[in-house]
Amino acid sequence: MLAAVGGFMTITNPAPQDYEQYATEELTTYLKDNVCTQAPPDFGEVLRSYCKSMVDTGRPKIEQIIALQTRRQNFLLFSIYQTELSMPSPVPSYQFETLGMLHKFYTYQAEQL
Repeated sequence: MLAAVGGFMTITNPAPQDYEQYATEELTTYLKDNVCTQAPPDFGEVLRSYCKSMVDTGRPKIEQIIALQTRRQNFLLFSIYQTELSMPSPVPSYQFETLGMLHKFYTYQAEQL
């Protein structure tokens, strides 16, 4: 029984590409909800809309940055992903630690640097 559970967990340990997609989705959502909304009121919705559009356009580049700045520790049954994102101003830099197991991700540490 223990071998079957271990085998199942090994098979469902997410791949790095799965993490990159997960992290890209999380980061783009954060940028749209927190950074784009801080546009000066003088420019109103136009600047916010443009910012969100730029985030969507830059999504492939964001995924590449995440892939380059992520270190994976594979423990067969699960993986730990450590990502340090250094973004241009006004976006702060962050360090994330995420547990990947059973085809899911659980970010347990997000620290602004």
